[in-house]
Amino acid sequence: MRTRQELYIGTGVGYTCELEQCPCCHESLRIAYTSKFKTVQTMEERLRIAQRAKHCVNPDCVLNAGVWGSVQWRQIAPVSCSYGYDVIAQIGWQRQTLQRPFAVIHEDLQPQMGICESQVRGLYHYRYLPLLACHERQQLEHLKEVAEQAGLILTLDGLAPEGGEPQLWLVRESLSGATLRCGWMSQQDQAAFAAFLRPIADLGLPVSAVLSDKQSGLLPAIAEVFPQAKHALCQIHYLRNAAAAVAEADEAMKVRLRQGVRETIGEWIRQEKGEEQGVLSVTGMLPSPVEAQPKAQPTSSVEKASARRDAILRDLCRRIRYLLTLKGNPPLRLAGLEMYARLKEVEQCMQRLIAHQTTPQLLALQQGLHTSLNSVQATYDLVREAGDGLEQISDLLDPEGKPLRSGHQVRQELFALLDQIQTTRTLDPFLRSSFDRIQKTTLNYAPGLFHCYDLPGLPRTNNNRESEFRDLYQRLLRTTGQRGLTRRIIQREGAWELLPRPKTLQITIQALSQIAHEDYQIEHQRMLQHRKRFRLHTRSAQQSQAQLQRLVQDWTALPPDSS
Repeated sequence: MRTRQELYIGTGVGYTCELEQCPCCHESLRIAYTSKFKTVQTMEERLRIAQRAKHCVNPDCVLNAGVWGSVQWRQIAPVSCSYGYDVIAQIGWQRQTLQRPFAVIHEDLQPQMGICESQVRGLYHYRYLPLLACHERQQLEHLKEVAEQAGLILTLDGLAPEGGEPQLWLVRESLSGATLRCGWMSQQDQAAFAAFLRPIADLGLPVSAVLSDKQSGLLPAIAEVFPQAKHALCQIHYLRNAAAAVAEADEAMKVRLRQGVRETIGEWIRQEKGEEQGVLSVTGMLPSPVEAQPKAQPTSSVEKASARRDAILRDLCRRIRYLLTLKGNPPLRLAGLEMYARLKEVEQCMQRLIAHQTTPQLLALQQGLHTSLNSVQATYDLVREAGDGLEQISDLLDPEGKPLRSGHQVRQELFALLDQIQTTRTLDPFLRSSFDRIQKTTLNYAPGLFHCYDLPGLPRTNNNRESEFRDLYQRLLRTTGQRGLTRRIIQREGAWELLPRPKTLQITIQALSQIAHEDYQIEHQRMLQHRKRFRLHTRSAQQSQAQLQRLVQDWTALPPDSS
């Protein structure tokens, strides 16, 4: 006969409502009921707890029908949950901060408590994330203090949609870091953006500035919802758009240069000394042999010199091969310019080697590299000149190491620089067209490009929002190991995953334990309603057929349409 599992340990602890008087009429409170004992698993032990709730004895009190429970009882575990807040916080901390998969978290918790992996998942998705959202809403009072002192500075950005799905958008207050709005938008026009931002305006708090990218629907929406706020535009996006023509020419030059190098010296730079032709370092049960260490007896100076020459040539070939893989990051990091400059350094190094002594391979490498570089020399000079102009603009906008300037002063300096470029760099058609693109982009961005110099705390770029999306994707990819699953998680609960978490585990436990059950219930329902949108998102043929059949049954059960 199987031994019955012991679920209830000890006699249990009852917690009485801490209030002695009614908050409304100040009459005494009386015990209303004593709840049943429930078992709660914490990180330290298994408990049996109950509470004694109270109610007001005054029949005329407006709160007579209300019941007050024990605060201490509620801070041990959520209502209708058999795991303590410390367990929920531990799961959330390991998942988000330590970036561990659920299987690893389960292995870590299993020696301390009876819990399965599906329970770990459920506690994270349906307990931790909604509680975290409730905790974020408790920052409203601090947000009001920030608004009274300096006005709110809003930064907003969206994550590029995946496969036609709605786009995830995030609105944060820059000074406090509070998340005001985080959710999905199925459209990105003026009406949609206005509806997304209007609840922030309905708070009645002063908004000093809004920082965003230059989406066409967002510009009029911000002017409609926050007419008194300054709308700042991201300077990085300005430079990236201004550099579009230069970046395109740089990429074309990089491709030409790479093709030229591969055609002239490709057979040389692809050669590597290995165990046999085409095989390099190999490990496993049948590894490649390790090169023998130099013998103790001295070798001839001729052999030493030959080995050293071969090693130098291998290093040069490896350097060239690496440089052909460079990728750019406009507006300032242009791979074509960098590839040309670094290959030029290698070619000059080879010239110095040849001046001392040469070999057929070294001479072939130098001549081939020289020919390839000369083939794009004219294009490089033009792209370099255009790139220098972009670097001058970027340096002018950067306040680091410069005297304090107003937005009007920076504006005057920028347009003075553009006038100088126009008078000196418009002889070549490419330079003229690239400058026209820079000037046109500058005029389009000018109304929102200089507010950051007048308003303390207003960032110059929207990089923080973009990095949050990037960090979220990388964190989910690290914990799931699947790109497809990562994208699905972002669509299902990305808005909750983006919420900031407390700095330490202890603060997290304390914050979650103070969330009212009613607030959690609302947030939990909000999450369920959103996840309901993905009921038919399955690749299982059997499951999808069953779902479609269920829809047919529901449809056929409807009464005839009287219209």
